Amino acid sequence: MPWLYLSIAILSEVVGTTALRAAEGFRNPLPTLVVAVGYGTSFYFLSLTLESIPMGVAYAIWSGVGVALISIAGWQLYQQALSSVELFGIALICVGVVILKFGGGH
Repeated sequence: MPWLYLSIAILSEVVGTTALRAAEGFRNPLPTLVVAVGYGTSFYFLSLTLESIPMGVAYAIWSGVGVALISIAGWQLYQQALSSVELFGIALICVGVVILKFGGGH
């Protein structure tokens, strides 16, 4: 169950962060609500995750996967370019997440 909680925390954070641009400095009410609910949900499920997964591992995966997904969301939704170096960095994050998930015995 902690890995499901961590997945929900990551996806909620990605939704909230993706809505930040549309929130326009919190002047646009609906995207602002999405940001608040996304971050609130994310932190709630991250806190549940920390009951079973060590903080460093959970946070590394939460932030790393979040960065990778936000980069992809920016590319897809806002046409933000990703260079080959940035794509390589995202690939390294994915490798690191696999190592943390399967290499640490959690």
